[in-house]
Amino acid sequence: MDKKPNIAVLGASGAVGKEFIKLIKDRNFPFNKIKLLASEKSAGTKMLVCGKVLTVEEAKPESFDNIDIAFFCRWIYK
Repeated sequence: MDKKPNIAVLGASGAVGKEFIKLIKDRNFPFNKIKLLASEKSAGTKMLVCGKVLTVEEAKPESFDNIDIAFFCRWIYK
């Protein structure tokens, strides 16, 4: 039996993060556990993900401990 990965979505409460979550659901992406991460400002936000209400956590370096795959997008404004 293959082990399903633990995944994280960085920027989960933003537009790109919400799109990642939608794609994970729509494509039935296999995962063991999903962690929603964002800025301190968005921490505590509740989001519905694959039928479960999850709380967004503040992203910190240790947030990626035991994470196999992380989805994120870096946007630079110039």
